[in-house]
Amino acid sequence: QVQLVESGGGSVQSGGSLRLSCVASGYTYSIGYMGWFRQAPGKEREGVAGIDRDGTTTYGDSVKGRFTISQDNAKITLYLQMNSLKPEDTAMYYCAALKRRYSGGYYLAALAYQGPDNYWGQGTQVTVSS
Repeated sequence: QVQLVESGGGSVQSGGSLRLSCVASGYTYSIGYMGWFRQAPGKEREGVAGIDRDGTTTYGDSVKGRFTISQDNAKITLYLQMNSLKPEDTAMYYCAALKRRYSGGYYLAALAYQGPDNYWGQGTQVTVSS
């Protein structure tokens, strides 16, 4: 089992910045891929950013050039630096991970799928005002 705990959400004006953090604990060896997805009211869950065990990153089209995902050397803490925030970024942001055994591909999108091969945090709210 793995536990993921997010922090760093809040309210900011358009153009502002926030940094989200996610601390992983438990059997972290089971994790093969980590990242963030978000969900706004009435909308589908959307993969935001992901990082594999080699440090290769992937971003959703809507956040490329504005968001940066990173991880500490021990791979315990995950970060999401969010710059140039827009009102359409308003959502609940979730830290998520895929188990090593996951083999379905589409890793970033798979973070948002609730199933036996993933872990989710509790979420942290990000609100961007115009």
